[in-house]
Amino acid sequence: MGVIINQSAKNLVTTYLGFGIGAINTLFLYTNFLTPEYYGLVGFLLSAANLIWPLMAFGVHNTLVKFYSSYDTKQEQDKLLSVILFLPLGIALILGSIGFFSYDLLLDYFSEGNALVQPYIWMIFVIAVATAYFEIFFSWSKIHFQSVFGNFMKEVFHRACVSLLLVVVYFDVLTVEGFVYSLTGVFILRTIAMKLYAFRLYFPKITFGFPHNRSFILKYSGLILIAGSVAMVLLDLDKVMIERFLPIEMVAVYGIAVYISSVIAVPSRAMHQITYPMTASLLNKKDKKGLLDLYEKSSLTLLIISGLIFLLIVTNIRELYELIPDAYQISFSIVVILSCVKLYDNLLGNNNSILFNSDYYRLVLAIGIFLALLAFVLNLVFIPMYGIFGAALATFLAFAMYNTSKLVIVYKKFGIQPFTKETFYSLFLILVFSLLFYFWDFSINPVVNILLKSVMIGTGYLAVIYLLKFSPDINRLIEKYSRRR
Repeated sequence: MGVIINQSAKNLVTTYLGFGIGAINTLFLYTNFLTPEYYGLVGFLLSAANLIWPLMAFGVHNTLVKFYSSYDTKQEQDKLLSVILFLPLGIALILGSIGFFSYDLLLDYFSEGNALVQPYIWMIFVIAVATAYFEIFFSWSKIHFQSVFGNFMKEVFHRACVSLLLVVVYFDVLTVEGFVYSLTGVFILRTIAMKLYAFRLYFPKITFGFPHNRSFILKYSGLILIAGSVAMVLLDLDKVMIERFLPIEMVAVYGIAVYISSVIAVPSRAMHQITYPMTASLLNKKDKKGLLDLYEKSSLTLLIISGLIFLLIVTNIRELYELIPDAYQISFSIVVILSCVKLYDNLLGNNNSILFNSDYYRLVLAIGIFLALLAFVLNLVFIPMYGIFGAALATFLAFAMYNTSKLVIVYKKFGIQPFTKETFYSLFLILVFSLLFYFWDFSINPVVNILLKSVMIGTGYLAVIYLLKFSPDINRLIEKYSRRR
């Protein structure tokens, strides 16, 4: 238990550190050191690679974690590791061959509108392969209960390298084109470092042949492939489709709004590390009362915490955009829509943990596939009509239906739902504070304005939450922090 707590604490620190570096890159370095066109190009390449790498990985990174400890002999474990190493390589070779023989068609596809993408198309494939194998070697380290180095490489390393490369571009040591190529090198270097670390933990004896439960492994990997692909489609499809219908710089403008809104999702990542095993235990024990209690508490706690972050974003967005170049200005409504998506995600509490640890996971996958296709159609319709606002609207509608469907499934199958009267009180409080402080500005420096408003909002919001006793867990957290002060 001490090892788990120690590594969890270190992983939480590196996650927040990586997010902070990413925020500096997204809001200040990219916007000042690259032109909007090249910033948009980088965003498109990374988003396109994110859509492809789950297909190349074929879900084996999750398969490794699930099945490795179930084998009693080193021979069976080595067979699994060998499959994990070579199966994605075979898929990558097949996709690479298809891409090689259809390269002219790809060039023709990008010849209209955003020809800037043409010289860099191959990078999508390389980054995708590197990312797939990075995730595999990261899982390799996890099965040996060593996750700190991998989490650092995943959250911090490439973002820190990007910061360094952007500074080098600023001092004219590296060209912008060289930066784009170097970015690919960063992902390759990250994978090599992760590979060396994984092999240092354990180097398998390469064998050709599947472990004894081959069909089960392939079925599970296929399900994870679908799940990963659906998740990536819902997250990155909008940015990829913006490139098709709008100038490439619009990907950068939209990407900033996406990153700002993603701050709201940070608390849920930390909480889910705790609630996932707790939910699995409650399901195994068939403790419905305990499951309902965790469902309600996780939903309310995440709503209150993420609601504060939501408030800080929507009430300070105008001042924040004053700090970045005019070329990246975006409609307030787009940031609000994307932030509402993240707020709704948090409102679900441990809903995903309930579904993924139950027998209804396949049902969620089927719905996810349908909604991924729906998201494609919505983007196809709305982006030409409304520009990047259409992309935000399509994302909001797709996620709203996806999240609502998951709530309905849990309610129908388990007879529980996470909402209490405190949920609606909290939502009303968030609405009131949003309307009150959005129009309240200090006519001073934007940074000072943000700091003053944030202090006022944070103090007032938490005071109301505490005094009205919306959440005993939040109250205990506030009291604990206050005693330390």
